[in-house]
Amino acid sequence: VFLYVICIVYFFSLISFLNVLLPPCQLINQTVSLEKEGCPSCHPVETTICSGHCITKDPVIKIPFSNVYQHVCTYRDLYYKTFELPDCPPGVDPIVTYPVALNCHCGRCAMDTSDCTFESLQPDFCMNDIPFYY
Repeated sequence: VFLYVICIVYFFSLISFLNVLLPPCQLINQTVSLEKEGCPSCHPVETTICSGHCITKDPVIKIPFSNVYQHVCTYRDLYYKTFELPDCPPGVDPIVTYPVALNCHCGRCAMDTSDCTFESLQPDFCMNDIPFYY
């Protein structure tokens, strides 16, 4: 029983320690670059995104064919805003849409709306800034 209590105290101490070092999953303001193929430049806009730490776990005993999902900080609710890119040539639709997070939670990654890779591109990354050599 004593060892069990020590393990529980250690576990909650570790969780508290991680929460001090790692910010929890929350809304943050972020500059994102909007761009579209055919338009010559990127345009930075301010939006809200989800960012932060989610507690994850990996089972000690692996059971074949069982699914273990790691939780990530992701959108709970969001809406989309539209923006008209300046300087697009005639014939190119200058309208782009981007997500605005309303609130966040730790949950499974929705690959169709989120980038769940370990090291993704930064939100303000712009493809037009990369030189292209023919």
